[in-house]
Amino acid sequence: MYPILIVDDEPAIAELIELTLQDAGYTCVTALNGDDAADYIERQRFDLILLDVMLPGVDGFSLMEYIEPTGTPVMFITARDAVEDRVRGLRAGAYDYIIKPFAASELLARVDGLMRHTGRRGAVLQLWDVTIDPEIRAVRKNGTPVEMTPHEYDLLLTLARSRGTALYRDVLFERVWGIDSDAGPRTLDVHVSRLRKKLGWETKLRAIPKIGYLLEREEDA
Repeated sequence: MYPILIVDDEPAIAELIELTLQDAGYTCVTALNGDDAADYIERQRFDLILLDVMLPGVDGFSLMEYIEPTGTPVMFITARDAVEDRVRGLRAGAYDYIIKPFAASELLARVDGLMRHTGRRGAVLQLWDVTIDPEIRAVRKNGTPVEMTPHEYDLLLTLARSRGTALYRDVLFERVWGIDSDAGPRTLDVHVSRLRKKLGWETKLRAIPKIGYLLEREEDA
């Protein structure tokens, strides 16, 4: 799975969306204007783009023309609630249109529904000889089940969904154990060591000095 791109020029709203989705297991990238969003879209792939209409620089409707060739699903998130705006967004190719202010639970339900509809949510991940099934939280290596503690599984899924990207230690710790956890600073290293041993990923799951850890993409390993 690839990250979700959040494009919104209101930092507080962008942060709320990101926290809501991260708590549900999604990986997110945030852009605060259309120009930065276009740069992200050019450099990497996304499973979904949450797109504000009113943006500094390139607005959301104009950005749709840039997104369309990539085939990436788009959901508009905007304060513009006129019928003609909603129709314009849907005709431009957006899958859905949610009006601000919105409840975090509604946003998550719509994102989950769209991801299932497009075949992105719950899809089995295949990494070398390891399969990860998010729907039943199951891991297999060469077809044989691999026992995982809840934290080991959450760490594995976080790394797998961001493979090819170096993740900071504090980001990994917060996503897996939570910001209020009293787990010790070596907890992450111990869990990474266990994953390497269980999955045979001694060279595939790399420590990045002064940053954290990176799980290689299959073509890079």
